[in-house]
Amino acid sequence: MTSDSTFPAPPPGCPAHDSGMRVPLYGPEYAADPQAYYAYMRHYGQTAPVEIAPGVDATLVTDHATALRLLQDSGNFRKDARRWRDVAEGKIGPDSPVVPMLGYRPNAMFTDGAEHARLRQAITDSLAKVDSRRISDMTKRASDYLLAQVSARGSIDLMNDYVKQLPLLVFNELFGCPADIGDRVVFGISGVFEGVNAEKANAVLGQAVFELVALKRARPADDVTSYLMRHEARLTDEELVHQLILLLGAGAEPLRNLIGNTLHRLLLHDRYADGGLIEEAIDDTLWENPPMANYAPHYPAIDLEFGGTKMRAGDLVLVSMTAANTDPALATARQTGGRRAHLSWSAGPHACPSKELARLVTMVAIENLLNRLHDIELAVPEDSLTWRPGPFHRALAALPCRFTPQVMQRPAPPRAEKAARGDNAPAGRKTERGVWGSFLSWLKG
Repeated sequence: MTSDSTFPAPPPGCPAHDSGMRVPLYGPEYAADPQAYYAYMRHYGQTAPVEIAPGVDATLVTDHATALRLLQDSGNFRKDARRWRDVAEGKIGPDSPVVPMLGYRPNAMFTDGAEHARLRQAITDSLAKVDSRRISDMTKRASDYLLAQVSARGSIDLMNDYVKQLPLLVFNELFGCPADIGDRVVFGISGVFEGVNAEKANAVLGQAVFELVALKRARPADDVTSYLMRHEARLTDEELVHQLILLLGAGAEPLRNLIGNTLHRLLLHDRYADGGLIEEAIDDTLWENPPMANYAPHYPAIDLEFGGTKMRAGDLVLVSMTAANTDPALATARQTGGRRAHLSWSAGPHACPSKELARLVTMVAIENLLNRLHDIELAVPEDSLTWRPGPFHRALAALPCRFTPQVMQRPAPPRAEKAARGDNAPAGRKTERGVWGSFLSWLKG
């Protein structure tokens, strides 16, 4: 804290008020009005002391230029979470709700140098094999399925009936998940991001993806899992499991929040009512209300001073993509600069390798919904909407809407996607269950 009388009071309900405590980023007060928290934290300077879960301290970068410098400085800042000093010293245990999101995994996000380059190349090369028309078709099929479940009733909670399900239906098909594995992937990823029973959810997710790898070793197919296996990087089974968890995770919470936050913007702002402005709404959402508000974990390699803060080697440092994107210093530059110069996809060597895929899924998911439910509108007052608490994501709890009821016909089954339909599931195992199983049954007619 500072004794400067110009230093603002913390937002209402913030426990940092008059206490010298770190600013908490996990309560309902923060979720309700994060911009008030960022405005308060900017008075610390380029970085601010925060608490992301009870007993879990971090430094949050809130300044755009400083965030960009951090993301591009792979010499002083590392991604390997085994450097996290509080975990190494036992101050944070494996049961902490944020550990599944921050703990080390041998994947491209948590590695550095040559190892990172090898793993990232396997990911980018494998994703490059996926045709954009195939992604569009997968997204439209998943969208049609989800909308068919609610079309006759004239009401939908866009978050829970549509947005929450669609990305994982697409990614399960893209990665060749049979139904029994896909349902556990859905459960595991949701639990890890929610931080509710996260340790168990993480174990379920790991086991499900391990089974997927074993299945594809025995019966490779035309899917991203098989592409990764065949890559010249020669990934081990453990490396395959963790690259898949990374990619499936990116296809869950961040993508669903991008779709949800963009729909929220479209429903509330008349200026997007003109068709053809969906891409502009996506860009505005990425600037002002990105799906991952605070993340990009880094650890100083040595004791240093950065952004006006003294840091020890192994301290947890996070970037606030939202605070950086809405940095008042960018106001003029944003009007004249590139529409996509935000940090929502991160930057530097660890920038998101699948941003174009994410934009395409978002675009098709929203376009198909608006074409099908052309008169959809918010069913509750805007100020009654609530946002899910959590230090990392920016996500609505619900988005209730209404529209004119209609009957949607079941589309013809798609061309053979045997691995995605569960035809490769181990003998004797029940495959048609849960959200993913129901989707596959629906596709088969």
